[in-house]
Amino acid sequence: QVQLVESGGGLVQAGGSLRLSCAASGSIFSINVMGWYRQAPGKQRELVASIRSGGSTNYPDSVKGRFTISRDNAKNTMYLQMNSLKPEDTAVYYCNLKQSSGNHWGKGTLVTVSS
Repeated sequence: QVQLVESGGGLVQAGGSLRLSCAASGSIFSINVMGWYRQAPGKQRELVASIRSGGSTNYPDSVKGRFTISRDNAKNTMYLQMNSLKPEDTAVYYCNLKQSSGNHWGKGTLVTVSS
């Protein structure tokens, strides 16, 4: 069993910053990929950033240069630093962990960016 709990969402003005956290617990394997996804109303869930257990990262062009993903393997915690936020970043942000046992999701945290 794997549990993922997101925190740090909220309301912020355009141009502002937020830092999301994802605490993982349970059977966490040493080799995995963690990531942040988001889903805006009426849209499909999309990848925001991912990070492998070795530290390599991946970002779509829409957030590159504004968002930074990181992780603390000792604490089984992942972070997403979001800067220069835009109204189009408004969505529910989900934590994801992929490992050999399967694909695991948190319940999400809402980020609202006002113009």
